[in-house]
Amino acid sequence: MKLGVLFSGGKDSTIALHKTAKKNKIECLITLLSKNKESFMFHTPNINITNLQSEALRIPHILKDTSGKPEEELVDLVKAINEAIIKYKIKGIVTGAIASIYQSRRIKGICDKLGIFCVNPLWKIDQKSMLIQMVKEKYRVMITGIFAYPLNEKWLGKIIDNEVINNLIILNSKFGLSISGEGGEIETTVLDAPLFTKRIEIIDYTIKAKNNSGVFTINKAQLLNKPIIE
Repeated sequence: MKLGVLFSGGKDSTIALHKTAKKNKIECLITLLSKNKESFMFHTPNINITNLQSEALRIPHILKDTSGKPEEELVDLVKAINEAIIKYKIKGIVTGAIASIYQSRRIKGICDKLGIFCVNPLWKIDQKSMLIQMVKEKYRVMITGIFAYPLNEKWLGKIIDNEVINNLIILNSKFGLSISGEGGEIETTVLDAPLFTKRIEIIDYTIKAKNNSGVFTINKAQLLNKPIIE
């Protein structure tokens, strides 16, 4: 089936893309650039990097601006999905939703109105297992946003590996922090993944953090060839 992916450049939408691509044709990526940094619908940190990720994936990219106002951003999403239906003949939309009812209901409602499928390959997935598998499959995922206690500036820029996962498990048991950051506690940016034909190298960045909130902003990045594995 021909599908479009709601793509934020973070781990969830990237993993969802990979899972769905095993049995379907991914025709395009759809990204909304929200002017609202606190949007409930759309990921915002380093959303500009999705252009490089699209190039690395060799998948066409539909990129649209939105004000981020609750109702208006849904109208903008409908327009973007309609463009994908017309231009790429998609029959469904893939999301990286894990547990967010707010997002999943709204996207499902849009898909129903447009007469296409809504595919949620990560829905209710075990978050610990997902992260462990992600590391095993050589995804290179950086933490680029923190928005919850007891996270602090030291977490920004960390690449998720087994040590980071173990620390997140500890925080989950002590403070109830979502292991995968599903509740918005953590935002990520994918620098490499199995389907990437090239990897992303960060050239310049800025870190702004205060207490338990902060963002690692990628100011400049480039695509580099991936090492040849013999």
